[in-house]
Amino acid sequence: MSRLYFETDAPEPCPIEFGGPSDVLVHFLSLAFSTRYGSIHPLSQLSLLLRGEYQISMMPLTTFADRDVEVEADRIELERVWQDAPPLAENLRAVTAALASGDERIAELTADTPDLRERLADLQRMAEWAVERGARVRLTFDL
Repeated sequence: MSRLYFETDAPEPCPIEFGGPSDVLVHFLSLAFSTRYGSIHPLSQLSLLLRGEYQISMMPLTTFADRDVEVEADRIELERVWQDAPPLAENLRAVTAALASGDERIAELTADTPDLRERLADLQRMAEWAVERGARVRLTFDL
């Protein structure tokens, strides 16, 4: 099962954990990223709806990397994906609000991923924790 990791450069580890498996986040973020390659999966369509109609940038959520370092380019990519916490927290607030909006299109596009909103809310709390500490964050994953 794939897993998303939330890392910070704060002096202490983030005490907030995912309330369930984070594979749904790896799936969503990967499909949001793949919209640029023409993906038509419902979660890709959700990403397009959020970006288009809701005017939510997906960049903070699609800035992530594989934790498996096999070559120097992988190590460089891991360093590249560090980002400031405030834009990620703001992005997650907007995405979770959209998912809670009652929009029937969103409900249809997320019907097969009932835990998506809750895991995004977990990630939002983590990002807000990092904001309070002035920390940078990094999203990584295992497959």
